[in-house]
Amino acid sequence: MTEIDAKIDALVPEWLTLPDIAEQFGVEVTRVRQLVKEGQVIAVRRGENRALHVPAAFIDGDKVVKGLTGTLTLLRDDGFNDEEMLEWLFTPDPTLPGTPAQALSENRGTEVKRRAQALAV
Repeated sequence: MTEIDAKIDALVPEWLTLPDIAEQFGVEVTRVRQLVKEGQVIAVRRGENRALHVPAAFIDGDKVVKGLTGTLTLLRDDGFNDEEMLEWLFTPDPTLPGTPAQALSENRGTEVKRRAQALAV
């Protein structure tokens, strides 16, 4: 969990609080906190009350977007911190097209993971 800077905050179009996600998933907030702790999603402190928020693009109905957790693991293995991962996931990539986060939500995770693996080379 990290503080968010204005640049990253501007890149991410929509955020959800942990209680919002818990309601969507039909689980307790502690379960969503566990997802954050396990690295399945990234949560950052933002807003006036510095509450934890997760990019809405990481959530697909009642589950985490397919392929996100594996992509985050690859990026962490490449030495990325949370802020760098958010910047990479939400910066447009003309070869995808769109952002890696968009591609994941459109079930194009293989292409995203390929690009993440190429970063390590």
